[in-house]
Amino acid sequence: MKRNFWYKNSLSVVFIGLFILSFAAQVFFGWRELLSEYQDREQSLPLMEYLRSGHFISATFENFQSEFLQMALYVILTIFLRQIGSAESKKIEGKEEVDREPENRPGAPNVVKKGGWRLVVYKNSLSIAFILLFLFSWVMHLYGSYTGKMEENALEGKPIIDLNEYLGEPTFWFETFQNWQSEFLSVASIVILTIFLRQKGSPESKPVDSAHMETGK
Repeated sequence: MKRNFWYKNSLSVVFIGLFILSFAAQVFFGWRELLSEYQDREQSLPLMEYLRSGHFISATFENFQSEFLQMALYVILTIFLRQIGSAESKKIEGKEEVDREPENRPGAPNVVKKGGWRLVVYKNSLSIAFILLFLFSWVMHLYGSYTGKMEENALEGKPIIDLNEYLGEPTFWFETFQNWQSEFLSVASIVILTIFLRQKGSPESKPVDSAHMETGK
């Protein structure tokens, strides 16, 4: 049976749609929250100005960087580390399909056919992409957090401090680690819970009749 575009891409379409809706809601309610502070001081804050504010940039990239860190570590650590019984782990012993060296076979990406340094990069491109996304998001979170704090200081008539001084304060690090710990907990949860719990039909679960200590999907 020939499937249409929406069926073949429904997972990514749904998640991108949920992201857009959630992002729009974040923008609206974040703007309303900061706007109330400006209105208390009889100042205005247009929506487009809010989108350039530290409040918006910090809140956005604070979440992005923790997600990308989670995925980078997950992709890299699952190469080497194991968890007996988990659907998220490779088998305890032996090689798996993902461990084999790439071959120039029909349907292989062009970079596999060309080989050389491009193939070396491509073999690690998923983790490289997540690491770069994490680093960019971390820098943007720092920029947004610092800018937002300085905007707050200006609004309250407090002195402006430089970036190095700001890094010595707890605000940015609190924002960072409160997100990191939640991401690490969520990964640990799915790694451990898939040992004992099942969801029929989900590729993130082992088959319902699998033994608890059977590792992998």
